[in-house]
Amino acid sequence: MNWLLRYRIRFYVNNSIWLFPVLSIGAALLVVKLLTQQQGILGWQLEMSPETGRVLMGTIAGSLFTLVVVSLSALLLAVQLASVQLTPRIITFVYRSRIRKFSLTAFVFTFTFSMAVLVRIDDSVPWLMSYAAAYGFLLTLALFLYFVDSMGKTLRPSTTLRAVSMAGRHVIRTVYPNPFDNEQTPPKVVKRLVGTPRRIVLNQEDGVVLAFDLKGLVSHAERWNCVIELVPEVGDFIAAGDPLFRVFEGGDDLPSDALRNSVALGQERTLEQDPMFAFRIIVDIASKALSPAVNDPTTAVLAIDQIHHLLRDVGSRYLAEGREVDRSGQLRLAYRTPNWEDFVNLAVTEVRQYGRDSIQVMRRSRAMLENLIETLPDRRRALLSKELYLLECSATRTFPDLDDQALAQISDLQGLGGTQVELSQLDRAEPQVAGSIIT
Repeated sequence: MNWLLRYRIRFYVNNSIWLFPVLSIGAALLVVKLLTQQQGILGWQLEMSPETGRVLMGTIAGSLFTLVVVSLSALLLAVQLASVQLTPRIITFVYRSRIRKFSLTAFVFTFTFSMAVLVRIDDSVPWLMSYAAAYGFLLTLALFLYFVDSMGKTLRPSTTLRAVSMAGRHVIRTVYPNPFDNEQTPPKVVKRLVGTPRRIVLNQEDGVVLAFDLKGLVSHAERWNCVIELVPEVGDFIAAGDPLFRVFEGGDDLPSDALRNSVALGQERTLEQDPMFAFRIIVDIASKALSPAVNDPTTAVLAIDQIHHLLRDVGSRYLAEGREVDRSGQLRLAYRTPNWEDFVNLAVTEVRQYGRDSIQVMRRSRAMLENLIETLPDRRRALLSKELYLLECSATRTFPDLDDQALAQISDLQGLGGTQVELSQLDRAEPQVAGSIIT
């Protein structure tokens, strides 16, 4: 099994919500069969008429079927509301939730179990299976209440933004594992590719580059004594017939299929190897909140909160050069990676443009940029200072009133209402005011 097939299986399992509930049907039937055998050995029977047992199991099974239908309806409604109110790019998070997968699996398992018990009631009611079905129903009911609570909280913008941010932070620390330190020598830059490629491997299907097998490509290059260049960047759309790989300095006998099987393509971007995608999702949520149809600048401020900390995480790390070497230190793989300018432009530009009419957004954006300038290494500050200048120019053009301009050019971590007062200014304030602020 090659890397691409393993990736597709893992990707399908992670993003499919139906697989485990369907498997639970067979698991429930197997459990009923085993309990039936155990029931025959023990001979335990309930002191209950078969008619009463059938009514009880029928009620449990009917209730569980209704519960399954309601849960699926709530899930579809959540997907629709999330895509309309926030962004369609978070639908994947709804389907990947372990809570929802486990809940639906438990619901379908208990329903199948109850139905299997119902058809086995003949002249007597089996004690073991009846008790298992009854207590399983109670546990499933409790799980359903938790499922509803979780589903309701998922639709909140703050919960969604935090989930995307946490996933993005994990990807950032995986792709860029080395923290930036001014006192340490930066990683050695590997030589650049020069010359004409010996071979060009073309792509055979349309799709977005989701991930690639870094270790596998380095191994191929080392085995065939060549240098491989992956042309598209993770997150790029590539059409059939576009260059996928360039091979330098040998590798004439390297199979093209071995290279193609090292890159996964799909319908839309994922977060697995794409740290930029987390910014893309959060910026999309902020942009939709700032649209005239929605007009919700507070949600945009919540988005800037997450962008703020993601940018700090990226800016405090050495960004990958897109060069991988073998054990002897020889260059084997080259690939494109986003740089600091890419991250800043994506994180700031659209929010600044769409939020230029909102003093709340302008103040929160200014607080973010000033804080990043203060806390990030020196080499990151030039671009942030440029963005701060553009923010000031935007405020000047948008607000003709000088008072509004002054208000928009104040840093505020809350957008409006969280202005930071320097402690040194309290000494010059009136005693009553100073006392009220300190208390």
